[in-house]
Amino acid sequence: MTIDSYRYLPRSMKLMYEGTPPAEEPAAWTPLPKPLRRCNVALMTSAGIFLKDSQEGFDEAREWENPEWGDPTYRVIPSDVRQEQIGCSHLHISHDDLLEDVDVVLPIRAFRTLEAEGVIGSLAPEHYSFMGYQDRRLEDWKNVQGPELAARLKERAVDVLLLAPA
Repeated sequence: MTIDSYRYLPRSMKLMYEGTPPAEEPAAWTPLPKPLRRCNVALMTSAGIFLKDSQEGFDEAREWENPEWGDPTYRVIPSDVRQEQIGCSHLHISHDDLLEDVDVVLPIRAFRTLEAEGVIGSLAPEHYSFMGYQDRRLEDWKNVQGPELAARLKERAVDVLLLAPA
């Protein structure tokens, strides 16, 4: 089955991505070692959300100076997060909807339902947020954040990390 990755992108974004060179490495594909109904699932969003009372936002000042740069760090979002705890720092997306309902970018409620129905084994106690607009080289993610997050997921016995793109 062929999937049209560009079908829902705005025309301006299609042009930007069509000019992007292909990845140097093939995507890693690993089949699940057990049924999804026994998996511990964590979520990740590219919306740049954070806990406004206890975490720093993403670096918007540098992004204003260099709009092609994106803060490569990530934030940990607990499963029991409340809407009023959420802040957002990302210059490339509208904050309005997610500040009204964070589930549009981090569908924790929907996954709690899947957990209750037995579709997934368990919902992890923590989830992850990063700023999706990144420098195309992704050096920080390859060398720092990616390995750090992978180790964190392994320590927490997470079987599946699902990206909910913003």
